[in-house]
Amino acid sequence: MSFTALGIDVGGTKIAAGLAEFPSGQVLARSRQPSEASRGGQAVLNDVLALARTLAAEAKKLGRSVDVIGVGLCELVDADGNIRSSNCIRWLDSPVQSTLSAISPTFVDADVRAAALAEALFGAGRNHNSFLYVTIGTGISCCLMLNGKPLLGSHGATGTMGSSPISVPCENCGIIRERTLEEIASGPALVSRFNAKGGQAKNGEAVLAAAASGDAAALQVIQTAADALGSQLGLLINVLDPEAMVTGGGLGTSQGLYWDRFVAATRRHIWSPALRDLPIVRATTGADAGWLGAAASAWDKIKPTVG
Repeated sequence: MSFTALGIDVGGTKIAAGLAEFPSGQVLARSRQPSEASRGGQAVLNDVLALARTLAAEAKKLGRSVDVIGVGLCELVDADGNIRSSNCIRWLDSPVQSTLSAISPTFVDADVRAAALAEALFGAGRNHNSFLYVTIGTGISCCLMLNGKPLLGSHGATGTMGSSPISVPCENCGIIRERTLEEIASGPALVSRFNAKGGQAKNGEAVLAAAASGDAAALQVIQTAADALGSQLGLLINVLDPEAMVTGGGLGTSQGLYWDRFVAATRRHIWSPALRDLPIVRATTGADAGWLGAAASAWDKIKPTVG
């Protein structure tokens, strides 16, 4: 039966939302605005509520009602939908579900799991029983999809690949540099590293453009970032042995040096020759991935009770 879900993707730089019909995944409406997370959790929640009301009104104009709301959040979210971190969006003690449930039943999931689900249902993962989804943008995180379901782990914390320090002691001087992958290879990291070398970039795209034009500092930043990312992705592939890897996010779907370099680095760090040729492909649900996956995740939770 036709089912209308409202999905909202709450990230560090943007809030993307939309309406979709299930099981087809047909997009009925979409919206996007800055998240401005520095204003605090309540301000972001107010914006999310206003956006949900606007889309619910849009659904009504289409002769539909919103059956469920799914929220994809750039934080740790456990298997029961409880928010477990506040690294970017300070919602640990916010009544997110109860606030949005005034419109329709609401479920919260991690944004990377939501995007991975969108790719499994409607994107590049449709023909794979298992694939590793990696989002590379403002942050870096991952999700292993198995038979159409995300691997949650025992605490729902399986996607934090980019947030843990990489500790490598120098054999000559003994200094241990502890940096996370996100501090090296994410969009904001490219900007901060390039600007520290005298660049004047405002976003990751500007760093990519500078590298494409031959700027030596930008090239060095992009190359080292992509190599660091590839080393970690190669490790994950060695451990998980997926059928394919699907990459999303602004950098994960980019063209040019960053993509080419991290794909080559990933293959170089895969130990088994049998795995080095696994498909590494860009996500195809694009900017809709987060909110569409959040909507699909909520639909999946409530559809057994609908009939």
